[in-house]
Amino acid sequence: MSVQGSKSQVPLAAIATGLLALVALGAYSEAGPRQAAATLIGAVAGLSLYHASFGFTAAWRRIVTERRGAGLRAQFVLILLTCAVSFPLLVWGRTLGWPAGGFVFPFGVAAALGAFMFGAGMQLGGGCGSGTLFTAGGGSTRMMITLAAFVLGSVAATAHFHLWARLPKLPPVSLIREFGPHGAFLLTALVLGGLALVTLHIERKAHGEVAPGRPTVSLLKGPWSPMLGAVMLAIVGIATFVVVGRPWGITSGLALWGAKVFQALGVPVDTWPYWTWQRSALENHVLRDTTSVMNFGIMLGAMFAAALAGKFTPVWRLGRRDVLTALAGGLLMGYGARLAYGCNIGAYLGGLVSGSLHGWLWLVFGFLGSLLGTRLRIKLGMG
Repeated sequence: MSVQGSKSQVPLAAIATGLLALVALGAYSEAGPRQAAATLIGAVAGLSLYHASFGFTAAWRRIVTERRGAGLRAQFVLILLTCAVSFPLLVWGRTLGWPAGGFVFPFGVAAALGAFMFGAGMQLGGGCGSGTLFTAGGGSTRMMITLAAFVLGSVAATAHFHLWARLPKLPPVSLIREFGPHGAFLLTALVLGGLALVTLHIERKAHGEVAPGRPTVSLLKGPWSPMLGAVMLAIVGIATFVVVGRPWGITSGLALWGAKVFQALGVPVDTWPYWTWQRSALENHVLRDTTSVMNFGIMLGAMFAAALAGKFTPVWRLGRRDVLTALAGGLLMGYGARLAYGCNIGAYLGGLVSGSLHGWLWLVFGFLGSLLGTRLRIKLGMG
């Protein structure tokens, strides 16, 4: 990308900055300084995701189709760096003045099916929860379709959530409670280290050597190395624990957006059991919802990053296959995420950095779904 091309998008970077400031000010007005800070944390996440091209979807696909594991290893670094701070915070945070709670949920038939649906959907849609937001914010018109379908699938799942909740499930299990923060961290490190060694073996067996890492070209304009992206996103996750008091999440905000749209159209979503439980979120301004303002921040941070890189170039003509797979992928992800307590960020990453067993089980079923989605991509000629 030429310097001239980058300069031509400076006004867009200014627009993204202005919109981010408006959202942060609105969040401050609605819920105070922590809400404004959450918006800015989201923006850092969006910039980091975009510049590092950091997504779970492509990394899970590449280990299967190309036998390359750098993306997975970067994810493991992200998880371990976050756990190194989140585990102590969950145990001693209140004493230190930073009280934090984790995502520790039961896992059963509905969650397994939801994680499987999500894994398949992210390959068809072209991105996970965070991937959909940052690529849409970065100018991808196809991912805007995926995002709209994601929102629709999310709110549709809330209509049936109480029925799925009746299916058998395992009780919630906290590794931190079972083994203490040090033991839980050691166990997490051993499992992730073992998985990293497996990816290295697969890569060396297929190619004879491990591919050199992609370097960071420019901190301001990108691209970044996957490891820099992992470090920055670990900072995002830790900051979320400190400021918000819980792990980073994505998809509950999308369900809320859909519910508010449905309500505006006259659909009585407030009578659905899910929204009677979440009545305050439905009744309050969307800027009072922390997940929503972080999502807005992700999209605007990615727009800012794309403008700095001179790569904000929406494509307005899409083929039928692109549109249909975006719709199918978004619907599967949205519906599946509600059943499985979230996406790669809220359920997988959020579960692991909370020391919850459900995060590991989500990984298993999500990866199985991703295998199906990858096979479907190949059959459909999506590469």
